[in-house]
Amino acid sequence: MTERDKLICENTGLVHSCAKKFTGRGIEYEELCSSGCVGLIKAAKRFDESLGFKFSTYAVPVILGEIKQLFRDSGAVKVSRSIKELSLKINRVCEDYYREFCEEPSVTKIAELLDESIESVAEALSAMRLPVSLSYETEEDSRECDIPVESEEEEITERITLHQHLSELECRDRELINLRYFKGKTQSDTAKVLGMTQVQVSRREKKILLTLRQKIGGE
Repeated sequence: MTERDKLICENTGLVHSCAKKFTGRGIEYEELCSSGCVGLIKAAKRFDESLGFKFSTYAVPVILGEIKQLFRDSGAVKVSRSIKELSLKINRVCEDYYREFCEEPSVTKIAELLDESIESVAEALSAMRLPVSLSYETEEDSRECDIPVESEEEEITERITLHQHLSELECRDRELINLRYFKGKTQSDTAKVLGMTQVQVSRREKKILLTLRQKIGGE
């Protein structure tokens, strides 16, 4: 048995733990586990123990990512083709805007850039979120409705993924991000600590944030 196969066999429990978080949301448990296993295999292939963190820390975001992709692909909440197409346009616009300005565009700005109404953009953004199923009963039968909500698991996943990619940065870059976003230092203060100019910090910060965004987006 190879080291990769051993990692997969020893960590199948991670798949079940992740899949259980999404039960009752419109997709069968077996399908959730199947997608989770795909994520586990991908994680085993990419894992590099020399980076200094546990396999489970690396694998969980990848497994959850595959499961979330299942929801997006299957469309647990049915949306029109036009909304799906608008969602894709929004993704592209947001990525382009962030590359240029290093910040997320507002709903109003997205609507302006795409020449769409604010209501249409808001609807498309809502359709992009994971659903949670709510069951209710009437006199005739029991029914189920899906509403979009912010996912706690998604937030946790993003934090784990961010921590992972921060640990992969060079020491100086990691310290720059730590000073700016965890200690609340200004670019000028950060420049003094690192022996750089404010302009150098600004340029380096933009490059680091772009790199992190691309890595996290590719998960």
